[in-house]
Amino acid sequence: MKLTPVLIAANVVAFLWQLTTLGGIDYDHGWLVPAAVLQHGEWWRIFSSAFLHGSIPHIGLNMLALYFLGTDVERVYGTLRYALIYLLATIGSGLAVVYFSAPDVPTLGASGAIFGLFGAIVAVGIRLGARGRSLIGRVLPILAINLVFTFSVPGISAAAHVGGLITGFLAGLVLFMLPSRQRDYAYAYVAGPAQAAPVETIEQPPEAGPHEEPDAAPLEVRDPRE
Repeated sequence: MKLTPVLIAANVVAFLWQLTTLGGIDYDHGWLVPAAVLQHGEWWRIFSSAFLHGSIPHIGLNMLALYFLGTDVERVYGTLRYALIYLLATIGSGLAVVYFSAPDVPTLGASGAIFGLFGAIVAVGIRLGARGRSLIGRVLPILAINLVFTFSVPGISAAAHVGGLITGFLAGLVLFMLPSRQRDYAYAYVAGPAQAAPVETIEQPPEAGPHEEPDAAPLEVRDPRE
């Protein structure tokens, strides 16, 4: 089972729960409030807040971004490592809010974890070298636009976004370099729209094609048509 639809479904269910229980959307269903975490030990709010949203446009835009970014990250890293990246980005984003945001201002939304997916894609692009430039080029303009909005639009948590981005990037670098069960180092590549190359994932890289060298160097992505 793919993880991205599960995450989207969990966010939608949580949002419907917000709308229909305990006073509606404006009630604290588990917002991330730094003072509540630091003074009362409510660390669970880091996780609960990552599935809550403040409006239909809020959840709509976040789920759209999660669908496209999550699909790419899941293809590149495999489901288990994708889940770990999402979890670590959620934690990193939440900790950044706790320690670098106003103590009484609540934060909610999946965008911190989503920025972590941005970071993971950039990490893969860097590790792939020349072949990774197109991968980075696909997300870099969107990431830049989101960062501009993050620092220019009131009410957006810069701490959450930057914390998630940095955590996802670091987690992506480390997880990409870890050996997989199949090979000493993982192959990863998401084919561009004009390419028909198979997607090689960390957890199950494809077998060598008829024109591939059987002992290709680690971290080198080979196209079977070359």
